[in-house]
Amino acid sequence: MKAIVQYRYGAPDGLEFTDLDRPAPGDHQVLVKVRAASVNARDWHVMRGDPYVARPSADLGWRRPNVKVRGTDFAGTVEAVGSAVTGLRIGDEVYGEAPGAFAEYVVASTERVEAKPANLTFEQAAAIPLAANTALIGLRDVARLQAGQHVLINGAAGGVGTFAVQLGKALGAEVTGVCSTRNVELVRSLGADEVIDYTSTDFSRTDRQYDVVLDLVGNRSLTALRRAGTRNGILLLSGGGLFTGGSLFGPLGLMIRGMAAAPFIRQRVLLFNGAASKANLVALRELAEAGKLTAAIDRTYPLAAAADAIGYVETGHARGKVVITV
Repeated sequence: MKAIVQYRYGAPDGLEFTDLDRPAPGDHQVLVKVRAASVNARDWHVMRGDPYVARPSADLGWRRPNVKVRGTDFAGTVEAVGSAVTGLRIGDEVYGEAPGAFAEYVVASTERVEAKPANLTFEQAAAIPLAANTALIGLRDVARLQAGQHVLINGAAGGVGTFAVQLGKALGAEVTGVCSTRNVELVRSLGADEVIDYTSTDFSRTDRQYDVVLDLVGNRSLTALRRAGTRNGILLLSGGGLFTGGSLFGPLGLMIRGMAAAPFIRQRVLLFNGAASKANLVALRELAEAGKLTAAIDRTYPLAAAADAIGYVETGHARGKVVITV
């Protein structure tokens, strides 16, 4: 099968479009014929091996990535099932998360696979798992956002941000999105009640304060984020965002500073990540089928050009999601 393989850390031109043996599913796994996959910020972080402090993780190694095939999100059809698998059959249309999704076939645990939303294309479905799950965990589970509360999303036009806007509305909150001028209409179209253009307005200097401040960019100081929050509000910090490669902490720096300050401030500083789960894939499918969640897709690339897709996401200019067709 064809796949995007990485043998060393570096730039997109170090990724290889090459042939690998087709994997076989274990007892509790399914083999999926990939129809589409999507690019996340984590793909270029792994490609670069940045930040250095993350290299002991499961995906990264000290000298080279532990997982050689890039990609996590996928949508496709079940090609084979393990001996202990129930509830999924060959031919089923599914979506989910698994390492090695930038390939013609991927093996995935049944705990990270769910039926594809019936009303979405494979490309739209592939854009959902990691990014939408991250937003869902952050807003619903960590911040426990309630109906009637006000949430500000810094980075509302990005992969996680576009889903956070929609999920904030689905949870009954009043949503304010922060983005650049060219993305104002996109964020508004996703349901934001208010959109702040950061090129002309500093959201931390307005007279508005928010119950939850979700930062997905890491481009503002902790002091600025605190000004935007209510006295007893929540500062919700993600490990996403842009930074210069070759750094020790990268976007984790803001999170580290936030946790160091947390015992000394009245506002709550909370961290989160997007651990995959079947239950959340079910919840996201139901929201999509109810018309409350969709994918904002910027560009699509063929599998052979996945390196270009990752490079584009690395620039930080992608609006919503970038998808790879297989």
